[in-house]
Amino acid sequence: MCYVIITCRSLLWTLLSVASFLMLLAAVTSPQWLVGFSRQRGLSSQPVSANTSEASDDGGGTATPGQSSYQPTLGIYNRCLKLVQYRVVPRREHCATYVTDFGMPDAEFPDAWKACLVFFGLGGGLLLMTAISALLSLCARTVCGKSVFTLAGLLQSIAGLMCVLGLVVYPAGWGTDKVKDYCGQYAGPFNMDRCQLGWSFYLAVGGTVLSFLCAMLSIQADSATSCHKVEEEILEGKNLICVL
Repeated sequence: MCYVIITCRSLLWTLLSVASFLMLLAAVTSPQWLVGFSRQRGLSSQPVSANTSEASDDGGGTATPGQSSYQPTLGIYNRCLKLVQYRVVPRREHCATYVTDFGMPDAEFPDAWKACLVFFGLGGGLLLMTAISALLSLCARTVCGKSVFTLAGLLQSIAGLMCVLGLVVYPAGWGTDKVKDYCGQYAGPFNMDRCQLGWSFYLAVGGTVLSFLCAMLSIQADSATSCHKVEEEILEGKNLICVL
């Protein structure tokens, strides 16, 4: 017989498990890890300065005073630029991947970011498994005689460690030509020069912290679904059990 058991702690663990996976997925797929220095519209990589003339919309010449600027962004494998052409095409943002496979030169796709993607891929895969397990735990509390909550908590701990490794190796890739074009010539490993960390990096940090929090909550969720009150309602023949 199938029992649906819902407690405050198990429900909280389920929601946070799904949230941690979605946070990590959004962070990895977003091009907002590094925010470059301000530059004028177009494809020019020169910084905006009040004492120098700005580039025109097509990347050359002299712009009119007060011309707007933008900040390009760079992700682990994708980036966003402002593209303007011949003064007739409206200003628009173009976001796309800059790599197609892991075999591209390090100048385009540094080894550190390859490792970063691998670590986040492994962590994200484990978090996806735990998110599915958390949803299924409403109906099934054991798998092969083992508690779903403790097994998922173990996987969430491992996923958190994978994500920590990804966050640690990510700054090692800041010395490539592509990053220098976005951040300045003095950019190097663990030195972003004139760039700033974007919201994607902080979202990845939040998802990593949340995965460890879920691992700790899994113990509480397991004890909550095995409490004496739940057992009493099962003996009473209830199929839907909701307790605090």
